[in-house]
Amino acid sequence: MHFQFRKMAASSEPLQVRLQVDVSRLVQGTGDIKIPQPLLAELKAAYVGEDTVDVQGKLSVELDMSCSRCLKPVHQHLDIPFHEQFKLVKQPEEVQDENDDTNYVNDENVDLVPYVEESFVLHIPMTAVCKETCKGLCPSCGADLNEGTCDCDTEVVDPRLAALKDFFE
Repeated sequence: MHFQFRKMAASSEPLQVRLQVDVSRLVQGTGDIKIPQPLLAELKAAYVGEDTVDVQGKLSVELDMSCSRCLKPVHQHLDIPFHEQFKLVKQPEEVQDENDDTNYVNDENVDLVPYVEESFVLHIPMTAVCKETCKGLCPSCGADLNEGTCDCDTEVVDPRLAALKDFFE
């Protein structure tokens, strides 16, 4: 998906964009994240003056992940807000300011797909939980503690104090 600064400046109406982006390659190799459908980007690009285009909207995607505690499948729907501003300049390297959120570009055509992909990657949840009260798996035998308890000894003794454990018995 591209927009052109010259066309945006000449148009009085904002550009409405509805785009599907395949982001499955971005999570390839993670193993626990699957994306059953492409990401849907619903964006509105508007020329705001001084060779600047403001792009706002929302990204929607469905994720299939594994619970980080019990490894059961978890389905999540993400709604990601999207807002980027682009300014056309001749030498973008000289203008960039660390505290400025504007993207300085020197090309008349701007491809929004890399910015959409970046926003998606930044909003992927680090962990997924099937429910807040998930107890997870037993670290000794691997039993699902949500379905019942196991007979494993769960008392944790600091190895530095293991000799004192027998002293009090």
